[in-house]
Amino acid sequence: MYDFISVDDFKEQSGYTIDDLWYPRVTKIVSIKSKPALLRFYAEAASYKAAQAITQKSAEEGTMLHEAVEALLLGKNPDVPPLIAPAVRAFREFWERRGIQTKPELVERRVVSRDHRYAGTVDALALIDGKFGVLDIKTSQAIYRDYNLQTSAYMEALKGEFPTLQTRWILKIDQTQTCNRCGGIRRTKGGREKTRNTRAVCEGEHDWSEVRGDIELKEFPYWQTDFEAFLGAKKLWEWENDFWLRKAGYI
Repeated sequence: MYDFISVDDFKEQSGYTIDDLWYPRVTKIVSIKSKPALLRFYAEAASYKAAQAITQKSAEEGTMLHEAVEALLLGKNPDVPPLIAPAVRAFREFWERRGIQTKPELVERRVVSRDHRYAGTVDALALIDGKFGVLDIKTSQAIYRDYNLQTSAYMEALKGEFPTLQTRWILKIDQTQTCNRCGGIRRTKGGREKTRNTRAVCEGEHDWSEVRGDIELKEFPYWQTDFEAFLGAKKLWEWENDFWLRKAGYI
């Protein structure tokens, strides 16, 4: 509750000021939900400091990839660091193959719900397979159910402005290697090596392929129940941050 040096610091880290009114940020609200997988990662790490270093490096790589993809959506031709080049290449190919459409004014779009008092930034609004909806881009190793809380908040905030809004998608962009012998998968984001689906035939001596982009698009058309859960998370977040929210004049 007291991890802020001032009310201005709290407001800067936790929300947006729009038309002279401050609103909590969607991603900050959903962060109140526990993340068992993250807790397991910290428990398995050599130390808390080591886990923090991996988390920070992974976040930096994710931001780098997200910024490159955003630039492409805006019609730019960014310089792509070799570290993330396979993922960016896979994204380009996937985007063109699927014929996905968006416009610069629909990329990184700020949204606000004045009724429910929150704000956020949508990665893009896009037309996919003839349907118009929210597109949220993640640089994670999987599509987690938690993402539905975030995207449901965007759907609720945008439904009045865009009557043709139909659905939402999560687009996962990642990089992996495949073992040419056993078919196992290796991921090294953040400097942490993680393998899955490996078999004893390799006895630990894998023949890893070059790094390749890993793209997955998944649609979640039914968002109302998720939004009810988001409002529950928002209530808990407000309870947890009551001290700062009162100082900010929010409650």
